[in-house]
Amino acid sequence: MQLNFFLTLLIASAVPLFVGFVWYHPRVFGNAWMKSASLNEESLKQGPNMFLIFGLTYLLGFFISFLLSGIVIHQMGFYSMLQNHFKEPETMQLFTDVMAKYGNDFRTFNHGALHGGITGVALALPVLAVNALFERKGFSYIAINAGFWIVSMIIMGGIICQWANLATI
Repeated sequence: MQLNFFLTLLIASAVPLFVGFVWYHPRVFGNAWMKSASLNEESLKQGPNMFLIFGLTYLLGFFISFLLSGIVIHQMGFYSMLQNHFKEPETMQLFTDVMAKYGNDFRTFNHGALHGGITGVALALPVLAVNALFERKGFSYIAINAGFWIVSMIIMGGIICQWANLATI
């Protein structure tokens, strides 16, 4: 099944919402997260409305999906390397030939999940950990939040790598 590249990113953008629904549920990590973040049920009800939170989460998920597409789809590097030369006929022929031969290499859910996981560990974990250290949060706070993003990026990377149709970029 091939989907439009943009549609693939829109689908992957919803992953943090679904993973968050499960991850931060009281029966999973919700109670531990609230404790480590010094929150309670009442304080959570006093913030902005949930529609705004979910909408912004989805929008920011799109930004993450867009970033991940360049990481999990190796052919994007080849495309970006040639982008200023597509007016040259030999460049178009080279691009067409290479994509015909290698365009679907490493385009599996597992490969995207691997690179999504690496990105989660190498990017999301350090960013969250630095913030948490300055906020004086403990290990459980870092582990719960970084774990959420690592799992989300694994699923997002898998979706993007498996479904994205490079020809529609």
